[in-house]
Amino acid sequence: MKVGVTRFPGTNCDFDVHHMVENAGHEPIWLWHQDNFDVQSVEAVIIPGGFSYGDYLRCGALASRSPVMKSVSEFASRGGPVLGICNGFQILCEAGLLPGALLRNENVKFIDDWVDLRVENTNSFFAKEAPRAKEFRLPIAHGEGRYFVLSDELKKIQDRGQVWLSYTKNPNGSVHNIAGVMNEKKNVVGLMPHPERATQSWMGSTDGGLFL
Repeated sequence: MKVGVTRFPGTNCDFDVHHMVENAGHEPIWLWHQDNFDVQSVEAVIIPGGFSYGDYLRCGALASRSPVMKSVSEFASRGGPVLGICNGFQILCEAGLLPGALLRNENVKFIDDWVDLRVENTNSFFAKEAPRAKEFRLPIAHGEGRYFVLSDELKKIQDRGQVWLSYTKNPNGSVHNIAGVMNEKKNVVGLMPHPERATQSWMGSTDGGLFL
């Protein structure tokens, strides 16, 4: 399977994701931020974490308006699976492909730690073999990872089964302990923790390998 991996100025987890895709037995394809791409040339897209455009304005705001994201939006509209990790999650929210926003952590500090996650609902592609209530252990590294959505929108995404992952112990003040969400069609997903940093035992966990 060919998996597109986006690259923006400042992205620093792109090679980690590239390796994760390769280790899962797939073929990674670089997708440059200034380019549109043929949506039929890839079978999935991953938007890695990092500090795209130096996190100026709001995290992910500039990247969400890059040419490559027009192609990502078209790919998603056709039902193509898209995964956003950390800054990639922020980009997807800024692009309107996922509901809500990522705000400054409640303690106003950068958090670099390990967290335990629980699967709330499953999707048809990423971590698709993980049953509901399964728990993962993954690392986080973010300063603006507090998921926020207004109460009426929260009820909507809960009713539609769009809450993908939740923290068992909330590290950043995210509403309702939310660590990852899906779009209504369940083909676009985002999470703040980093599965690509937990694919080998020496990393501290192999749970990230279950996401592809």
